[in-house]
Amino acid sequence: MSTAGEQRPLTVLVYSDDATVRAGVRAALGRRPAADLPRVDYVEIATEPAVIRRLEEGGIDLAILDGEAVPSGGMGIARRMKAEIYQAPPVLLLIGRPQDAWLATWSQAEAVVPHPIDPVVLAQTTAALLRPRLAVSGA
Repeated sequence: MSTAGEQRPLTVLVYSDDATVRAGVRAALGRRPAADLPRVDYVEIATEPAVIRRLEEGGIDLAILDGEAVPSGGMGIARRMKAEIYQAPPVLLLIGRPQDAWLATWSQAEAVVPHPIDPVVLAQTTAALLRPRLAVSGA
């Protein structure tokens, strides 16, 4: 059985028009969101067209999308990617208000984490979404 250090890195796409939000996600998750997971490589993106292009290339294990981003919010991007991208990765939405959780359901996101980001909650949620990706990929 391989250890987390021997596994391929996981690739996490982080979308927000705000560089501080992207940096906050990276800081909260670090290089490894859980001890049993391999290293995480980040792909930071600030625009919707770039998100769609990168997802079409494949190789993304998780998309973390800022629901508060403008002009394209993460919820709309999540819904679009689930409809248009074959085998789209799981989506974790960062939402501004707990009342927005129902919109996350509409967007087909697998999980939500509220702003401001709680590093423990974000790491736990991210790890839960990444573990099944390891089992599927055989990493």
